[in-house]
Amino acid sequence: MSELERARILVADDEPSIRFVLREALEAAGHEVVDVDSGDAALELLASERFQIAFLDIRMPGATGLELLDRVRALGSDTAVVLITAQNTLENAVEAMKRGALDYLVKPFRLAEITGLVERALRTRALEREVRQLRREVAQRATPGGDRLVGRSAALLETFKTVGKVARSDVSVLITGESGTGKELVARAIHAASDRAEGPFVAVNAAAIPRDLLESELFGHEKGAFTGAIDSRPGRFREASGGTLFLDEIGDMPVELQAKLLRVLQTSEVTSVGGRRAERVDVRILAATHRDLDVEVKNGRFREDLLYRLRVVPLHLPPLRERAEDIPVLAEHFVARYAQELGTGPRYLAEDTVRHLAAYPWPGNVRELENAIKRALVLAPAEVLAPEDFAFLQAPVRKEEGRPTLERIVVEETRVALEGPSPSDVHPRILERVERPLLETVLRHTGGNQIRAAALLGINRNTLRKRIVELGIEVPTRS
Repeated sequence: MSELERARILVADDEPSIRFVLREALEAAGHEVVDVDSGDAALELLASERFQIAFLDIRMPGATGLELLDRVRALGSDTAVVLITAQNTLENAVEAMKRGALDYLVKPFRLAEITGLVERALRTRALEREVRQLRREVAQRATPGGDRLVGRSAALLETFKTVGKVARSDVSVLITGESGTGKELVARAIHAASDRAEGPFVAVNAAAIPRDLLESELFGHEKGAFTGAIDSRPGRFREASGGTLFLDEIGDMPVELQAKLLRVLQTSEVTSVGGRRAERVDVRILAATHRDLDVEVKNGRFREDLLYRLRVVPLHLPPLRERAEDIPVLAEHFVARYAQELGTGPRYLAEDTVRHLAAYPWPGNVRELENAIKRALVLAPAEVLAPEDFAFLQAPVRKEEGRPTLERIVVEETRVALEGPSPSDVHPRILERVERPLLETVLRHTGGNQIRAAALLGINRNTLRKRIVELGIEVPTRS
């Protein structure tokens, strides 16, 4: 068995029947199990031996499960902890997840839950190892200014996996996503983890340069080639030779220039405006856009052959509102970073402020969150940032028209998955996009009554509570 299939597991519970059931189920699945009947015995083992997973009872003689969880984290251990409780309260759930538990089980539980949790824990550990390795590689070649991808959502972990897979090759990558989602950061991460990291990273925003100057900007020009060309310029392709050229907002490039870009990508040769001799360049191309280029192709605004050249590997960044679990992590990151840069002294976010930020839809995505943190740091009077320090955030009015239908979401995500390196993640991608608005809609309909909402959804009330906490959903109160 590989490590992904086999694990060494600790079970700590003072009920012999629970230990017996867990041992039988886990050993039948091929895992090695050590069981103890007290928290102190579990603590001794966790401090001296290595376990991939630990099932810990919240209440047992000696150290409690929550105390053991804190101890595991203090030791720097990567053991995945599942807490077991006979008292299924919201407080237990919140406390368990807040302290870093993988999950918690309520007695009595089904054996299918156990095996499912173990599989999920092992997959998560394997993925986290990949991400840590990639982050170490990127950190060795870190970009200036502290810019980096921050978050812990499944979507961001998948992004890191894709970055790791494509970094070492020279294939073209098309990064899609709404404005402000961090497309350039992904491009820089790919460059930093590649064999071209010692070469230049050159970024060009096709939407920010006047169309009559874009050709010269990309390919260079000779002296006197046009009015105002008082000197020769090499152009961004030559500047990026030996490194990476990032073509941002490629969907805004004029159609007539797209043909010239395609020829450069096909021949790896650049001819300056007004020049007669083609010059060979060695450039890796990364491109990004907030537009749907398939729609642009259908409407005649983007060349299909160029799209195929650019989209060898597609990489989609979901908007921040669809990965709400990243908001607290990003907010803390920006507070720490800009408090130092702006010289405001140490600053902190109150817990209710974090909840307030997590409930905001962030139409401007990560960039909007970053700027909001900067503004609050400059204007807030106290060391701890309160919700009122972010009173300037105005939730946008949602337009019902134009909102993606479920059918459209399914089609979009299926297409993205089939074009990506791993076409087996359609189900979790669709769930990630529809679960939050589904729960919010039902909770609004029931006036925040979670019992009625769970009945309407056909799920257990505890499951609903757990997802509300995990997704940071603000439950409406009845007036």
